Amino acid sequence: MAPTASEDNVEVPNKSRVTVVGSGNWGSVAAKLIASNTLKLTSFHDEVRMWVFEEENVKYLPGIKLGQNVVADPDLEHAVRDANMLVFVTPHQFMKGICERLVGKIREDAEAISLIKGMEVKMEGPCMISTLITQQLRINCCVLMGANIANEIAVEKFSEATVGYRENKEIAEKWVRLFSTHYFMVSACEDVEGVELCGTLKNVVAIAAGFVDGLEMGNNTKAAIMRMGLREMKAFSKLLFSSVKDSTFFESCGVADLITTCLGGRNRKCAEAFARNGGKRSFDELEAEMLQGQKLQGVSTAKEVYEVLRHRGWLELFPLFTTVHEICIGRLPPTAIVEYSQS
Repeated sequence: MAPTASEDNVEVPNKSRVTVVGSGNWGSVAAKLIASNTLKLTSFHDEVRMWVFEEENVKYLPGIKLGQNVVADPDLEHAVRDANMLVFVTPHQFMKGICERLVGKIREDAEAISLIKGMEVKMEGPCMISTLITQQLRINCCVLMGANIANEIAVEKFSEATVGYRENKEIAEKWVRLFSTHYFMVSACEDVEGVELCGTLKNVVAIAAGFVDGLEMGNNTKAAIMRMGLREMKAFSKLLFSSVKDSTFFESCGVADLITTCLGGRNRKCAEAFARNGGKRSFDELEAEMLQGQKLQGVSTAKEVYEVLRHRGWLELFPLFTTVHEICIGRLPPTAIVEYSQS
């Protein structure tokens, strides 16, 4: 990976240019996947720009090379200037500010895809990150979600993912080609909201699974919590968006992502530590100690979901989601995860 942005390549008509907005472990893996394909696909420029400072992600993925055609660019506006394929992969808390910086700075024909798991809660209701990108930047935005633990994909262990799209199947298939490799199988699903909500809500269920692990309640209890969680994920999604398809929950973005996140991943890991300490150490403290600068998504998403439930009078309909947030803020002890989550 080149350490800094160099002079622009000579423009080649009709070839797509890709920029990855974000880094971290998943952003670096996404750049690795994309860069391996732009070298092979004649419809893309070889170069992949990445808004990042590090030559490789030595902090999170030591020893993993991203490809010589990945160009690091610390200047956000310069990194996106020539791209018509924008890949967003940052903590969801940062996206509003990033979009505000990019207004008027991107190509009119740009397409976007979000790998971000989370939502923004506004007075009028929840706003998915793909919707935020579309509204602020006035461009179409697909999503990519799935059972994707970045460290495993980085060493090319087999994995799957789902591209969620709205109407334009041609652009969805373009994203599928850009990400697909022999070890990373990608499929398309015409259900942006369903795919994105699966990727968002599973982090809340993973927090619950971590509580179960920290309390050593066993696999039967964990399986029950995962089942309850999947049921609430589906119900919540369909209440918010009637267009959400039942079949989406059986794609990689649905049940597969839920399983892998509840078995591994940062949300489960930190929630386990939280429960082992009886809730006496805050998630902020555990995040700083355990995640090496990565961000914990599940706790903030649980808060955002809770705000939606409270505002709409749905708290009693979603006992697991409600209980997870109340444990996270210390209103209930970790042991309440089973007692209070049963409907």
